[in-house]
Amino acid sequence: MAHRQDQQRRASIHDVASRAGVSAATVSKVMAGVTTVKPENAQRVLDAIEQLGYRVDPLASDMRRAKRRIIGAIMPEFESEFFGQMVSQLESLAEQRGYTLVAASSRESEARETEILARMHDWRVAGVVLAPVRNEHGPAAAFMKTNGMTGVLIDRVLSDDAFDTVSADSAAASAEVARQLIGKGHRHILVVGLGEQAATVRARLDGFRATALELAPDVRIDVVLAETDVEPLRAQLRHYFAKGERPTAVYSLFLKGTLVALSEFRRRGWHCPNDISLVGFDDAEWMQVTWPAIAAVVQPVRQIASHAMEALFARIEGEAGPPTARLEPCQVLMRESVGSPANGSGTRQ
Repeated sequence: MAHRQDQQRRASIHDVASRAGVSAATVSKVMAGVTTVKPENAQRVLDAIEQLGYRVDPLASDMRRAKRRIIGAIMPEFESEFFGQMVSQLESLAEQRGYTLVAASSRESEARETEILARMHDWRVAGVVLAPVRNEHGPAAAFMKTNGMTGVLIDRVLSDDAFDTVSADSAAASAEVARQLIGKGHRHILVVGLGEQAATVRARLDGFRATALELAPDVRIDVVLAETDVEPLRAQLRHYFAKGERPTAVYSLFLKGTLVALSEFRRRGWHCPNDISLVGFDDAEWMQVTWPAIAAVVQPVRQIASHAMEALFARIEGEAGPPTARLEPCQVLMRESVGSPANGSGTRQ
């Protein structure tokens, strides 16, 4: 986030005491639940706490005066290779500058994401790298703005009026996938994704669809988006294929969707690329070692982490100016899971 000269000062216990017309010791007693405080005084303290938005500072006073050398990182999950590698890169970059990284998972919950941010605000972290659950307009980013936190948004974001953003160029990568599939002759393509990943899904889907239609106006693009998790997606895919739909290629917009699609192919005895082609956004080791190896869009984890930390430390050190939006190019690897269709089905090249 751009360094805010008008950053709000955090309310202290002395501010609460002054507002309530009591001593700081009385405020501490009320916060501790001591029942000997006069009811009218206790009520004034509670009212002041609410009016000032006071939160207990978990750090001791001597720690509070010390320079904060903690960077917070919040990822939607830690299970995927992308976010796992991202945290590893961020940690290394923070330690190179003498900072400690504290990482947490929002578990794809915006409520949990905001609660973690509140805790990090309590800890007085120097800055936060946030990969939001949905996009840059969620409650977590709003909390950061309201509380004057310094931060950078990564991954499922486009651009923001208050924070620097760094993400993969999903639209350009998906456009390249479209060029590859259309170039191989595919004219019926299924795209699968997760609806909750709004910004990411929109960029990937729009980039793919626009380029595919431009190159082949007669192409049929079916879209299956599950709202929350892979099991609903699995159910929707089974229903889709049960209707007799036979696309010649599937493009998955997220890693788990690629695995779900592959498992559904195997349930039906379909093989890549003879019966159907498969491309997934995000790469993983299993996609490289299975046979056939699965074509993938490889996200630039190292570059995203590096530029995110560069932007964050520049803001921590006082750099002013409008926020920047940076897109990092991806690499599209067309492995053996992609072939050219023939008579409605794929054929090995």
